[in-house]
Amino acid sequence: MAFWARQISIWHFSVKTSSVANSVQQLRKTHRMWMQLRKLSVLSFLCTDNHFLQRGLKTYRSVSLGNRLQSTNLSNGQIVSSESNLLSPVNHDQQQAEVIPSSDTKTLYEVWEDTPPSSALEEISEEEAVQIVAEPPLPLGSFTLRDYVDRSETLSKLVLLGVDLSKVEKRPNAGQLLLRLDFEKDIRKRLLFLKDVGVEDNQLGPFLTQNPYILAVDMEALETRVAYLKSKKFGKEAVARMVSRAPFLLSFSVERLDNRLGFFQKELGLSVQKTRDLVVRLPRLLTGSLEPIKENWQVCQVELGFRRNEIQHIVSKIPKILTANKKKLTETFDYLHNVMGIPHHILTNFPQVFNSKLLRVKERHMFLTFLGRAQYDPAQPSYISLDKLVSMPDEVFCTEVAKASVKDFEKFLKTL
Repeated sequence: MAFWARQISIWHFSVKTSSVANSVQQLRKTHRMWMQLRKLSVLSFLCTDNHFLQRGLKTYRSVSLGNRLQSTNLSNGQIVSSESNLLSPVNHDQQQAEVIPSSDTKTLYEVWEDTPPSSALEEISEEEAVQIVAEPPLPLGSFTLRDYVDRSETLSKLVLLGVDLSKVEKRPNAGQLLLRLDFEKDIRKRLLFLKDVGVEDNQLGPFLTQNPYILAVDMEALETRVAYLKSKKFGKEAVARMVSRAPFLLSFSVERLDNRLGFFQKELGLSVQKTRDLVVRLPRLLTGSLEPIKENWQVCQVELGFRRNEIQHIVSKIPKILTANKKKLTETFDYLHNVMGIPHHILTNFPQVFNSKLLRVKERHMFLTFLGRAQYDPAQPSYISLDKLVSMPDEVFCTEVAKASVKDFEKFLKTL
């Protein structure tokens, strides 16, 4: 009895193994048929044979039906052979005939084979090379605006106005800005506006060279800023002078202009009228950095020893002292005050001396000292004012101040 039970168990195991092997084999065949169907679908797009496409779909339906029936039998535990699972009515020979491409497909393959892709390294004859005509392309990128002048109406007209493109292209993004603008739509109305403000025709070129960005400022903003200056009692001539001498003035917002004017009134203690006169004489005080102005103000107070009211008087006479080089300012004061012995109150009355070259002051002072005529105290006889010392040409200085000839002065300079 045990012997027969063992035989039945061995037979049952072999049946299960055979079923699994048949299932794996059938899956492999189904996969191969699916790959052939994929080839059929690709060829169906390349040719115009509708019959071929229908046959392919028919094969696909047959294979799909066989797969569904096979999966149903396997799920019910039935053991079927691999021959009964192949329900497709298409035999092997018919299947090979279906994968043969049509005549249209053959023609397409022949065209592909006859026209190989061209290569940039392919050699051509001299006759073919001579026949090649290439249009000069627009420069996609250039380091200079000169390459675009002949192709850009905007640039060519700006050149006629006197704009120096070699300087404009050095400013950040200025070249790209000009290339994007249209002269008639964007630039003409702004040029007419600047002329109405008071910028002369011969100043438009230098003006735009320094500030090409104004061509992109909104017209309403420009008009608002001019109206603000007029509301602060700046006359038409004053506005024209300020805009012409400070091209970036109208690029500043009303709020920033108001803050700058408030700085000179509060921080420097200037009156409204003196503030107005100050920025008219040197309008770049409104557009430049405030740091050198603050620094020079502290230098005059702390290092040079001027009182607040004396600095205000000097600034109202010589606005450039607020933006002067710190080293030059201190060296000039040191020579005037410590070497020549000129006190603060005299320097305050003649602040123009700070605008003079220090070398000229030294040469003339040493010459007067050599002649015994270096007298700068107004209470003493033979007094020589600082104005005469620095403002007169050599001929007038020698004859009227030094009481000597120009040759004597030149001979003295050679001994230095």
